[in-house]
Amino acid sequence: MVPPHPRRPIAKDKLAVLFPTLKAQSYHDPTARGPGSHTIKTIAWNPTGHLIATGSADRTLRIWNPEKPQVKNSTELRGHTGQIERVAFNPTKEAELASVSSDATCKFWDVRSKACTATVQLGGEGLTIAWAADGSVVMVGTKSDTLIPITTNPTPTAGPSHQQSLQTNQVTFNHTTPPTHLLLTRGDGSISILAYPSMQPLHSLHAHTSSCVSLSLAPSARYLAIGGTDALVSLYDTTDWVCKRTLTSLVGTVKSVSFSFDGSFVVGGSDEGSALEIVHAESGDYVGKVETGGGAGVVAWHPGRYWLAWAGEGGGLKILGAAGGQM
Repeated sequence: MVPPHPRRPIAKDKLAVLFPTLKAQSYHDPTARGPGSHTIKTIAWNPTGHLIATGSADRTLRIWNPEKPQVKNSTELRGHTGQIERVAFNPTKEAELASVSSDATCKFWDVRSKACTATVQLGGEGLTIAWAADGSVVMVGTKSDTLIPITTNPTPTAGPSHQQSLQTNQVTFNHTTPPTHLLLTRGDGSISILAYPSMQPLHSLHAHTSSCVSLSLAPSARYLAIGGTDALVSLYDTTDWVCKRTLTSLVGTVKSVSFSFDGSFVVGGSDEGSALEIVHAESGDYVGKVETGGGAGVVAWHPGRYWLAWAGEGGGLKILGAAGGQM
């Protein structure tokens, strides 16, 4: 795999000056199956940042080249019979994608050949998915609060399922190789930390006063960002598991959170409101604003540049920076 070429991290004051120069590129999918049906529910960059995947409520799963916005330069992956709930690229293979759907399957794809290389039955509607940093395992969560580890070598194979006693919304592994911990957002406002692969509970944080929905572990693993239905993003320092600051500028449920490639900046996405606020993680200072013109429930920073992708209710994919700018 060709490694990404990250730009040098820049100071928050410089980003505040250069960020407004970035221009957004729109990506329109003409295959939308009716008004509002093409709401993009999930986006994910591949590890090099040369491709970005979108999954939609109308079952459309598409791979885009961010530098070629015309749909003729994209790839549609067909096979799911229900809406796409979540997509994620293998962190170690630039062309391997996993997707979970309400059709109760997790599919693995070679995005270059457009081939579905494996399908794993989940026994319930899929909700969330996370790759381990070494690509050795995928953790899938279902809407019935069941966690299913899928080992990927030599072929994707589901292990024993783990029924959770609490509503479980999103999962992520820690960044070690092999993975040693799994972090979960819960419906009671807590975060659970489980040992992996034993799945034994290690710690629980009462992070929000209402349901915790989204989470993102910074690339440095220093901070964990947690989004909730209370319109807040809390930043926890993972060295002592103390909440260092709370971001309060969002409106509505925070459906996604994302750190920049250097871990310096964080953003939260919501289907309500009309802008994205960029926050410096270390200080909590607001350093940039992206006018979206409507909700932007899914957000994702580029893995090696200060480009920011987002999508909202019926608005399609947009990438800030892909159309030019000084960063």
